[in-house]
Amino acid sequence: MGRSAERVYTSPSDIAQLEKWVDELAVNAAVRIVKHDGATVEGVVSVTPTVQLFLDPNDQEGMNGVVRLIDRNRPDWDGLVWLGDIRDIQHLDSVRMGSSKA
Repeated sequence: MGRSAERVYTSPSDIAQLEKWVDELAVNAAVRIVKHDGATVEGVVSVTPTVQLFLDPNDQEGMNGVVRLIDRNRPDWDGLVWLGDIRDIQHLDSVRMGSSKA
């Protein structure tokens, strides 16, 4: 994946939102993620994500992160979702850190 991202975030409120998503995405949690474009993705969180420093296409530094979801019915599926693309997280099981409504 490298250290480049389509979008990076620098404002304190945007970074706080990214960190909120990290709190929602505990390892082994079954989730449905709703993205800003309306697409949904379902899977199990394989590793708790972290907010990290990336460069956007204009070499601007900022924060973002990715969560990797797995789906045992699709073992070859690459379930990467950028934290900055998330609009909402719905928990499909009891492994959760909080509740989200952005």
